[in-house]
Amino acid sequence: MNETEEILERAGIKPTSNRILVLREILRSGHPLSLMDLDEILDSLDKSSISRVLSILLEHGAIHAVEDGRGIVRYETCHGDHSHESDNDMHAHFYCERCRKVYCFEDIPTPSVKLPAGFYSRSVNYMIKGICPGCRKK
Repeated sequence: MNETEEILERAGIKPTSNRILVLREILRSGHPLSLMDLDEILDSLDKSSISRVLSILLEHGAIHAVEDGRGIVRYETCHGDHSHESDNDMHAHFYCERCRKVYCFEDIPTPSVKLPAGFYSRSVNYMIKGICPGCRKK
């Protein structure tokens, strides 16, 4: 069994061809991808099919979504223990304002925020904006 199928199995998701294709591209990319990115890469699938797959992967905790600093949602695989009750894979991201690429800083966890009684956090979006090293050299 390959990594894509293992992730689907752990999340309790039936490994259909569309789900395998979408998740494989997210894994292959090395950085978070948007629906538009996936639509460009996966010419064999239409946007609505990709969107349905992303919804299923999100619902089961196989991927998580992050807003990239411009209002565009991007998706990446989850590496921690992801139940519907907690997500210990929350980490910082960096948005380059020049090349518009999003980088994952998996070694930088999001800060812990104490919420008032009765509030429950399911996710945190910690986005740092600036210029990446590649764009600074240009």
